[in-house]
Amino acid sequence: MTPRVPKAELAAELRDKLLEQLGAVPEPVEVLWNNPKVAATNEQFTAGVGQWDAADASLKTFAHMAVAAQVGCSWCLDVNYFLALNQELDLVKASQVPRWRQSEVFTPLERDVLEFAEAMTNTPPTVTDELSARLLDRLGPAAMVELTVIVGFANMATRCNTAQGITSQGYSDACAIPLAPTA
Repeated sequence: MTPRVPKAELAAELRDKLLEQLGAVPEPVEVLWNNPKVAATNEQFTAGVGQWDAADASLKTFAHMAVAAQVGCSWCLDVNYFLALNQELDLVKASQVPRWRQSEVFTPLERDVLEFAEAMTNTPPTVTDELSARLLDRLGPAAMVELTVIVGFANMATRCNTAQGITSQGYSDACAIPLAPTA
């Protein structure tokens, strides 16, 4: 699929940096650079999100992937699986996120995080007091706030990518274990 918004020409320095880091220029970056202020703000926020450390990296990655699977953003699912590989997260678990309810590889905490991500993604959101209390009890306030904002950020990214027609670029092809199809 071709993005619904044309790709902008990136500065050579930025293009080279992305090619070095990821092996390809991410289409969302190319599309966002049609509005440099939006692109720069998004880049700053994304970099900031990447520095947060109150919640476990695997929980945040799996939550983002759960949102991507629910919304139908193949780009976010693809790149987050690739990032899981590079962060040395459990690829068996990461590969099963699209079918987490049927899979037996997740811990009770991971299942609650995936349920929370989906509940936040529902319209209207369906997060319950009980689910929030379970997560707050196990994660603590700082990690719970972080996880909530990560899921909100994932919703923004997945919905923008999907609306703009951005699809998988094949980042996950580098992973040894294939992604499970969405349930």
